[in-house]
Amino acid sequence: MAATRWGICSAGKISHDFTVALKTLPPEDHQIVAVSARKLQDAQDFAKKHSIPRAYGSYEEMSRDPDIDVVYVGVIHPYHRSVSLLFMNAKKNVLCEKPLAMNSTEVKEMLACAKTNNVFLMEAVWTRFFPASLEIKRLLAQGEMGEVKMVRADFAVPLMNVPRAVEKELGGGALLDIGVYCLQFICMVYNGEKPECIQATGGCLDTGVDEGMVVTLKFSGNRMAVFTCSVAMEMPNDAIIAGTKGTIRIPAHMWCPTSLVVNGKETEYPLPEPYLPLNFTNSTGMRYEAEEVRQCLLKGMKESPGMSHADSLLLVELEDEARRQVGVVYQQDGH
Repeated sequence: MAATRWGICSAGKISHDFTVALKTLPPEDHQIVAVSARKLQDAQDFAKKHSIPRAYGSYEEMSRDPDIDVVYVGVIHPYHRSVSLLFMNAKKNVLCEKPLAMNSTEVKEMLACAKTNNVFLMEAVWTRFFPASLEIKRLLAQGEMGEVKMVRADFAVPLMNVPRAVEKELGGGALLDIGVYCLQFICMVYNGEKPECIQATGGCLDTGVDEGMVVTLKFSGNRMAVFTCSVAMEMPNDAIIAGTKGTIRIPAHMWCPTSLVVNGKETEYPLPEPYLPLNFTNSTGMRYEAEEVRQCLLKGMKESPGMSHADSLLLVELEDEARRQVGVVYQQDGH
C-alpha cells in the first residue's frame, strides 16, 4: 500500500509539532510532500527544518499540487473555514485543527463542502485517538463502570500573554481554545448523545472573549457532566468518569492522556520521543489521529467513526450555546 502523502498548511507551532509527530510513524506509511505558508520564506524555513521537498508561498499554490492526498490545516481558528474550503474544493482530503470552525453555520458549510467534493474531512480532536482514550471507550462499551452518572473535566492554563488565546479577531477565548477538549471528552463518554440541557456561566475579558467558564450538562436519566476552562490560571487538568460500578481517572493532561487510573489501578501509555523539541505537551500523540486519517482513506471513508461529522456538529452546537449564555460573540456570528 502506498504512503499517505501529506501537505502541511501553515508553518506555525502546531504544524511543527504535527510534522514531528508524523515522523514517529513509518515513512512507508506517511510522507510529507509539501508545506505552505502565507510567506514563502516561512514555508522554505519550515521545509528545510523538517526535510520537506516542496515549499509554497500561498495555500492556493499548494492546493494545486497533484501529489497531495490529505492536507493538515494548522492555521488559527478564524481561518479554518476558508482554508479548508479552499483545499476541499481542490478535491483534497482535510484534517483541520480544532475547533473545526467558529460556529455551527461555518461547520455546516464545511461538512456540505466535503460531501459535494466527495472528500474526507475530520476535526483534529487528537485526544480521541490516544491509546488511553481507546481504552476508556472499550471499558465503557463493555459496561465495566456500570452506568456512567457523572463526568468531570478541567482544563485551565495561563495564556493571558498569548494573543491568539485572548484576542477576539484571532478567535481567542477559553472555550474554543482549550474548553473544547473537555466538551469533546464529555460527548465521547456519553457516546454523542445530545444533552437535555446545558448551563454555562463565565466571565469575559476586555477583548470580549471568555476568560473562563464553568459548564454543566444534564443528560437523560439523571446523568450529569461539568467542566471548567480558563486562560487565566492553572488547574490540575484531570478528568473523572464516575459510574455505578467504578471510576476512571485521567490524572493529568486530560487533553493528551498518557496514563489512566481505573478503580485505583494506574496504567501508563507512553509516547514516542520527538526528534525535535515540541511547542506543546505530548505532541507526538498527534501521530494517532494521523494514522486514523490514513486508515479511513485506505478504506475509502469520508469521515472517521472516532470523530464523525455528527460529533463535530454536536460539539460546535454546544460551543455556540455556551458562548451565547456567557455573551461571547465573534464577527463570524454575523450579529
